[in-house]
Amino acid sequence: MKLNVGKHRKWIIGGAALLLTATPGFALFGIGDIVFDPTSYGSLVSQLTTLQTQYNMLKNNITHFSLKQQWQTTLHTLESVNVANMFGETAGINIALNSNAPGTSSTAWKIATVALNGNAASYLQGQQLGNSRMSQLAMIETSDAISPDCLTAVGQYRSGRSENATANTSLFSQQFDGSDSTNSEVQQLNLLNAAEAQKLSEMQAQGTLHSCLAAQMTVANMERRNAAVEDLNTAVFVQQQRASNDTSAANEGSTWQTYLP
Repeated sequence: MKLNVGKHRKWIIGGAALLLTATPGFALFGIGDIVFDPTSYGSLVSQLTTLQTQYNMLKNNITHFSLKQQWQTTLHTLESVNVANMFGETAGINIALNSNAPGTSSTAWKIATVALNGNAASYLQGQQLGNSRMSQLAMIETSDAISPDCLTAVGQYRSGRSENATANTSLFSQQFDGSDSTNSEVQQLNLLNAAEAQKLSEMQAQGTLHSCLAAQMTVANMERRNAAVEDLNTAVFVQQQRASNDTSAANEGSTWQTYLP
């Protein structure tokens, strides 16, 4: 039988080309349908290693906060105000400043301040708006409305701070707890929400105090403004009287009845 060398050579070249273009895989244990691919296996191992690293990092970041105490600060408590009351002149002031008692604040303010004369109404009835007496009355009435309200605001803030002490302490303790029981992602988010709610309540309470400070400054500015106007009006009046009433020795026989020093 004659061997066809050319045809045999073609079969060898074709087989070599097929081997060069085939994917890197081979059968295991002589079974043709089980193929091991080294490239795919290496890629899978790399992905699993990356996922394991990310998992360990997230677990450590979320679960273990062992150094929380380095962020801890001290919460200062407000001490109760103790105003002296020798003869009853400050009766109710302590209650007003330390508790939520609007009625006590109004009563305490009236006791601690100078009362307006009972005949003031008939005296001021004929006065024109804008003169010194009516301006004084306006300042007194404004102060009498604002001051008790500010006493109440201070008392509410102090009593509220005491009432919220337990909740604040509990949240404070859990925020700085380093155990696994309070350090899951959901628990940490809940603690953040609770802290924001407490911050909002504190800001609202302090906003009331700031409003009282602004109101008290308004009354103080009213008093200073009225005093400055009174001084200026006196200077103008004196100048007008001196122009109308000669004070020289030649005219000393007349009396200046409206003299202001």
